[in-house]
Amino acid sequence: MNLSKSMYADVLVLSPAGRLDHDNCAAFHSALERYLEEPGSTAARGVVFDLGALEYVSSAGLRCFMLAAKQARAHGGKILIAAMQPVVAEIFEISRFSMILEAFPTVRAALESLSPESALAYDRA
Repeated sequence: MNLSKSMYADVLVLSPAGRLDHDNCAAFHSALERYLEEPGSTAARGVVFDLGALEYVSSAGLRCFMLAAKQARAHGGKILIAAMQPVVAEIFEISRFSMILEAFPTVRAALESLSPESALAYDRA
């Protein structure tokens, strides 16, 4: 499981790649805490998870997303999901996580909903 980070204006984009399951959930959760507690990140408008490279997510992985959303809300931020692969989208739908986290078809659409400036920064990148 790899997790990369990008910043577009005032929005943090985190991009997990591979599988998110019981075997690597603890490491993923630790990485999320580090990014969400980074100086300046709590001032960001929100976090977009770009799930375009996420191949699979288990219930343990879904729990990590839920905890991240709770942590972001505690700091006045918002978490959005974008660009899900069909298998991951189906898991989110079956587990009803699509009712907990707002999902967008593209990263740009998610950025636009949080901040027009972040969408413009994404376009320039």
